[in-house]
Amino acid sequence: MKQPEHRSPSGQPTAGAEGVPPPEGPSDLIETDYVIGQDNLTGHVKIDLDIHGKVFGISALVTLLFVLLTLALQSEVEPLFTGLRNWLTGHLSWFFLLSANVFVVLCLALVVSPLGKVRIGGLDASPDFSYLSWFSMLFAAGMGIGLMFYGVSEPMSHFSSAMGGTAMENGVRTDWAPLGAAAGNAQESARLSMAATIFHWGLHPWAIYAIVALALAIFAFNKGLPLTMRSIFYPILGERIWGWPGHVIDILAVFATLFGLATSLGLGASQAAAGLGYLFGIPDGNLTMMLLIVGITFIAILSIVAGVDKGVKRLSQLNMVLAFLLLAFVIVVGPTLVIMTGFFDSLLAYATYLPALSNPFGREDANFSQGWTAFYWAWWISWSPFVGMFIARISRGRTVREFLIAVLLVPSLVSVLWMSAFGGTGIHQLVSAGFEGVQDAALELQLFVMLAELPLAAITSFIGIVLVVVFFITSSDSGSLVIDTITAGGKVNAPKPQRVFWATVEGLIAIALLLGGGLAALQAMAVSTGLPFTLVLLVGCYTIVKGLMSEPRSKPVLKTNLG
Repeated sequence: MKQPEHRSPSGQPTAGAEGVPPPEGPSDLIETDYVIGQDNLTGHVKIDLDIHGKVFGISALVTLLFVLLTLALQSEVEPLFTGLRNWLTGHLSWFFLLSANVFVVLCLALVVSPLGKVRIGGLDASPDFSYLSWFSMLFAAGMGIGLMFYGVSEPMSHFSSAMGGTAMENGVRTDWAPLGAAAGNAQESARLSMAATIFHWGLHPWAIYAIVALALAIFAFNKGLPLTMRSIFYPILGERIWGWPGHVIDILAVFATLFGLATSLGLGASQAAAGLGYLFGIPDGNLTMMLLIVGITFIAILSIVAGVDKGVKRLSQLNMVLAFLLLAFVIVVGPTLVIMTGFFDSLLAYATYLPALSNPFGREDANFSQGWTAFYWAWWISWSPFVGMFIARISRGRTVREFLIAVLLVPSLVSVLWMSAFGGTGIHQLVSAGFEGVQDAALELQLFVMLAELPLAAITSFIGIVLVVVFFITSSDSGSLVIDTITAGGKVNAPKPQRVFWATVEGLIAIALLLGGGLAALQAMAVSTGLPFTLVLLVGCYTIVKGLMSEPRSKPVLKTNLG
């Protein structure tokens, strides 16, 4: 059965991918007999269902089995998770670092190459959003629980370890300092700590997101295929993407997204619990974190039921305002001059240390490169289907060049400003005022301890908790939409009960991992699901180039015969 035929303004037939507008103007469409949802199971058994039987069934069954086993065998699985994380980061950190470098190099190469002229959505496509709206949404994508959790704690951790210098035991370095540390040198330790932090939140992670987003955008908006990960592999697999090879790719994307989200939700719950304990004396143990996850998941479900416009849109707007106010407050009330000069100094330090930080081979700083960088790259990769699909949806009408420049630079600069403000303030409190409270506090408490040294501490700390909670809700809501799209065979308007199911599953995974090993378990699953998906993205690099090479970059010149 053929897809219903559409035609672009040029009269060219286009594919009828549900929820995906047809290309405008000349574009290299892929002709396929596959109809989105043709393999889906549909029906109404008290609730509406529209699911891809194999992708949904395998993903749901394996995930629920994992949750049940983890909850039933908590004491047994904790050492297993810790060992898994240590083995993966210890033996394969070079692979994660090398892969991330490939993504950055490809993005930069596409920016300067003629392929950068290709327009997402066809040569006549116009942007769906103004620059201001587009940049705002890219900024929103760049914010998250991670920036709240690590905004103070990561620069402070790197600063403390760099100041402490290197430590050797049996010929092996045991410290966590990046590169060669800067023992006793506060100024250079601060530069190194900010360079290492920006390395983890700058070009490399956003290149990962950009690769996924660009691939999804080109194969959906220019080639007419569904907005799912399997579509990226059409240049290699052809029509086989509709069979088991495509099912496996989409199932990997589901697992990566689920456990990447669960890691963020677990971090957010631990930080919100710590904040509530710090402000109100509420015990911040597992029970509090479980209740937080249950409560926030319930709110996310209400947001899903309310719909995107009434639910997640309003929450995102609230989050943007609160995040901006908190950032502005810290810049104005904190050491303003230190923050603003530190922003530019940190960028210079990042450029200076970048070659050494991104080197995947022969590293002496094993704890840093494996425990920090390798985990981060796996975590970003596991988030890439979620963030990539969001970025792809809002970027139709942009050229590849302006898309990549914006996606790489705008969120990266926002992240640098955030880290410079929050991390720079924490380091300044230690170096200039001798306040060691932030340095001595647990990771999840360091934000609140830093804010306590500024005016209006109770208000700003409460805003910090609210930000974590709302980030939690919007991530769960948006993440469940992406997972539901994948497990519904590419349909973007599947029944809401399916999104409710996936939001519930995300909360259950976060609870199971927290009870079954805490932060180590969260990191282990992010790394283990990020590993196979890294292979997916590396293959995607080839298909992006192949897909772009077949796209027209300028309108054909009409020749007339005047003779």
